[in-house]
Amino acid sequence: MSIIKKILNTVPRPWLIKMSGLARPVMDIFYRGNRYTDPINGKSYRKFLPYGYVNIRENVLSPGTLSLERHRLMWLYLQQETDFFTKPAKVLHIAPEQAFYKRFKKLKHLDYITADLHSPLADVKADITDLPFDDNDFDVIFCNHVLEHIPDDTKAMQELYRVMKPGGFGILQVPLDEKRQETFQDDSITDPDERTRIFGQYDHVRVYGTDYFDKLKSIGFKVEAVDFTETLSDTEIDKFRLVKGELLPVVYKK
Repeated sequence: MSIIKKILNTVPRPWLIKMSGLARPVMDIFYRGNRYTDPINGKSYRKFLPYGYVNIRENVLSPGTLSLERHRLMWLYLQQETDFFTKPAKVLHIAPEQAFYKRFKKLKHLDYITADLHSPLADVKADITDLPFDDNDFDVIFCNHVLEHIPDDTKAMQELYRVMKPGGFGILQVPLDEKRQETFQDDSITDPDERTRIFGQYDHVRVYGTDYFDKLKSIGFKVEAVDFTETLSDTEIDKFRLVKGELLPVVYKK
């Protein structure tokens, strides 16, 4: 087992995600325990894996689903605060996360459609700024950690609003710096290392501040900045490896 441990602790986490078909079953078994629980698969582990591009976060990447804090937060919110897992709905998932994809696909009450320009998990190859769907088409929209990659995020938000049905809802997560009031963007910074240092990843085009919620409102959405961790004890937050106080951007179309 020492060889497996050495491999798992030295291979970069993004590579492990790309090799998830092979890595996940091995990690799922190797890290099994009873200290932490991934609510997405319901399994418990003695520890989670580290993850990060600039600042490595310890104990955050689930060995079983490769979910991060934000994925587990969204799952728990959907499970405990919505009827997503029981009510028939037409769902659009932009750039679907591997932690969710197969699980959502298996839910028979959902008409589940995935879209992205590059993802191999996408049913529809589509530009988020020019979606090939009708107006008022989807009951639920998920678009997580996508908008920070899009130069014209206003157009992308307008498209998400356009294809959402009145009465529908969505979760539109972005890397959010809650200490920053105003979103920062500087296209003159072109060096990949410098962009990674400033924006978190070389392919991010901005760092969102709390004005992100105001921008969503300006598009037409009703917006709730939901702190779901307020409903959990500190023990539960640690058990599920969540970030206390992390805000979920939940949007609605009137």
